[in-house]
Amino acid sequence: MSEIPAELRYRQSHEWVRVDGDVAVVGITDHAQDAMGDLVYVELPDVGQVFAAGDEAGVVESVKAASDIYAPVSGEITEINEALDDEPELVNNDPYAGGWLFKIKMADDGELKEMLTADQYQEQIDSE
Repeated sequence: MSEIPAELRYRQSHEWVRVDGDVAVVGITDHAQDAMGDLVYVELPDVGQVFAAGDEAGVVESVKAASDIYAPVSGEITEINEALDDEPELVNNDPYAGGWLFKIKMADDGELKEMLTADQYQEQIDSE
């Protein structure tokens, strides 16, 4: 069974958000990385890029498939996880800590209310 930390918010497209002040740390869920298999490449946005919630912000590629990563909230990218350039498997090994993807300064933290709670995300993956 996938790990789903209760303190995070989730998108139906399997991204998670950890809020730190006005910055959202973003990654993909344990369920998503498990379904994809071993990641071999992660394409991240550039620092300074601005996205609306739901915009395509990157790509993760595994031995099985490639999957788009979407900005869970609107805002500007403030940092990317550069360690993933050399070690994309960090997403597989530690999706909620060392395998985070990028940080985005939120333009509207009200968008978080539109995201799923841990229980709602669990219900979604149970029904897939």
